Amino acid sequence: MLEEILYYSNMTYGIWQLARAKPVTDPLGQIRANIDNRERNFLDTVRRGIFAFPDHPYVAMCKLAGCSLGDLESEVPRHGLETTLNRLREAGVYLTHDEFKCKIPVVRSGREIVTDRASFRNRILPGHMRAVSSGSRSGGTQTPQNVQERLYREVRWSVLDREFQIRGTALGQLLAVLPSVGGVGGCIRTARAGSPVERWFAFSGTMRDSGHYRVATRFMVQVIRLAGLSAAAPTYLPANDFTPVVRWIDGERRRGRRCTIRTSPSAAVRVAAAAAKAGVDLGGAVFLVMGEAVTDAKRLAVEKVNAGIYPSYGSTELGIVGHGCRQSHGNRVHFFHDALALTQWRHPAPRTDVVVNSLLFTNLLPHALHHFINVEMDDAGVVEPATCNCELARAGYSTVLSDIHSFGKLNGQGTTLLGTDLVRILEERLPRALGGQPGDFQLVEKEGEHQTQLVLRVSPRLQLSSPNVARDAFLREIRHFAGGSPSAVMWRHSQAIDVEIVEPFLTRTGKVLSLHLLGDKGVKSHAS
Repeated sequence: MLEEILYYSNMTYGIWQLARAKPVTDPLGQIRANIDNRERNFLDTVRRGIFAFPDHPYVAMCKLAGCSLGDLESEVPRHGLETTLNRLREAGVYLTHDEFKCKIPVVRSGREIVTDRASFRNRILPGHMRAVSSGSRSGGTQTPQNVQERLYREVRWSVLDREFQIRGTALGQLLAVLPSVGGVGGCIRTARAGSPVERWFAFSGTMRDSGHYRVATRFMVQVIRLAGLSAAAPTYLPANDFTPVVRWIDGERRRGRRCTIRTSPSAAVRVAAAAAKAGVDLGGAVFLVMGEAVTDAKRLAVEKVNAGIYPSYGSTELGIVGHGCRQSHGNRVHFFHDALALTQWRHPAPRTDVVVNSLLFTNLLPHALHHFINVEMDDAGVVEPATCNCELARAGYSTVLSDIHSFGKLNGQGTTLLGTDLVRILEERLPRALGGQPGDFQLVEKEGEHQTQLVLRVSPRLQLSSPNVARDAFLREIRHFAGGSPSAVMWRHSQAIDVEIVEPFLTRTGKVLSLHLLGDKGVKSHAS
């Protein structure tokens, strides 16, 4: 209880600070200045955020690689930022996703480097608002968010505002309530930009299991209002029912207003499916989506009801990495290289024989949520020059990422679950709860008719009384892992999990792989 009180007290203070902060007066100038000074910003951030702390894990990595701060200060101007980062990665200065999440130890040159979940947090600007990657503060990764980082999101929002002509539209969001801070943060950012969220549709569990989150969210909305900003309180959707969102969009359309909605791709498709069933034209509505891939099937489903869908790409730890423009199709975004550097590493994906072009990210700005050098987020993609003439390209975002997909984690309905955690559930926890052994349970991700769907395949040898027994057990077990609680709530609401009492798929060599993730180029199998 004391931890809960402290958590929300800090959040209240952070929200108040952000709501009352002065806006950036020249957003476009700030973006262009940071693009022009990428190398200088990187060296300043490394100097203040990493080498100023002798116990920092990256200091140990650099020492083992024979690299000092002075070496970096001479190498970056001489060879360029990205070339230097590639050399650092080859010398052992990098971080895999499982290492960052403390799933495996960080070992370089035969020496273990001691880390914990707080090791890479921003030590220059500790924040009061905290993004949490799970449904409880004890279960997932906490990311303190400082005011400066949140203000820089407003700088980017000003570019998106022009690209998608958001100002003057009816702005809504279909997002989870606390502990996810996306909905609360969106209310503040859009209100400060002069186009506040008018309707907040939300998923939530029952009052019994999620009532305290509803109360906390309502309290934070009141804090935002006390700070002088407009903020919409959440409207909770009935289970597996997206028609209230359709009715709102249709009502605004009849009043001559186009709608802009922030949500996840699967939720946008469910809204589109509800509109198609009701015979409702969405009147050019724009869905700005996050949290999972925008496949061709999802895009076509939304476009059929006269709406558009445009992705952003990011993570709790990195923040927003890039955003799509109106000329983008599918899973393609402009890379925000004012704040991040990007390199690629071609290697076999963990728990599989598939070779991927993994994306490695490095923070450039001192207000970053974490200070990373060559961190891997278990995502792959294609890096290429931008060819469009959109507002993002004119702002200086001249590189795009396309064909982005995850090879080590499950992204669905806007939440993230690690592959290592899912394999543990499938091979250890479900057999313990329901009987059987490793190889009797398999999770398969596929594109359903209206959303990303998960299929839990269970061997008939277990002789379960009902498929619901396996579904309920799986949803109980994922709550013990980072990302599990919000995933359980959303998947129950949207009925995103099917159970099949059939033998798991076998590979050509006769192996049972516990986890099959769907990427843009097909199924990527994760071995146990």
